[in-house]
Amino acid sequence: MILDLTDVTVSFTTGPPLRRTRLDAMRGVSLSVAEGETLGLVGESGSGKTTTSRVALGLQRPTSGTVRFDGRPFPRRRKDLAGRMQAVLQHPHWSLNPRMRIGQSVAEPLNVLGKAAGERVPEALEQVGLEAGFADRYPHELSGGQRQRVSIARALITRPSFIVFDEAVSALDVSVQVQILNLLKDLQAEYGFAALFISHDLGAVRYVADRIAVMRGGEVVETADAVTFYTAPEHPYSRQLLESL
Repeated sequence: MILDLTDVTVSFTTGPPLRRTRLDAMRGVSLSVAEGETLGLVGESGSGKTTTSRVALGLQRPTSGTVRFDGRPFPRRRKDLAGRMQAVLQHPHWSLNPRMRIGQSVAEPLNVLGKAAGERVPEALEQVGLEAGFADRYPHELSGGQRQRVSIARALITRPSFIVFDEAVSALDVSVQVQILNLLKDLQAEYGFAALFISHDLGAVRYVADRIAVMRGGEVVETADAVTFYTAPEHPYSRQLLESL
């Protein structure tokens, strides 16, 4: 398994000093993502999806439980996995500096690793369907779909083995969503990366995911292969989600 979460709990304390209460953003969560697989993570807002993504990326340490990456315990220093995992977020401007040209933004992950980008930038842009000339533009000169393609190129340039897509198409028009989803499937088939695809859009998840995990109230209430989930979900909450679709 590329990613393996076992009985992970993440707790926070909230409230004034004398009335502190404990909040479990994740409670006993066990999930795994295999090489080349896409796991769809669904659930309503506040269900724990974002916290799960942060744990998967090493941005949030669990209160209890274990996280393994590529068969080994997650290193204490996240930089030890630099370049091996990446994220594509809902809004491209969260990862694209408006003052940097597109080529600089795409090359940045390699620069952090101390590697020269060379011809990798135009190659990365072409892989996501953009001409090499886009490298000289600024983010504000691109459409939303083009900016998301740049974010994908930026994530792929280090050849990661694991990518988190956190609501990566929810801010796009429907026609552009389909283009991006097709692009993700093509890139995964070519490079074989594992993916955690987080979305409230069950239609988009159905299009790209091999398996589905459903979160509610910080817990995983059902995990199933995509065909089983969409044809015969077991948990009442899963059925409720599908009815809303």
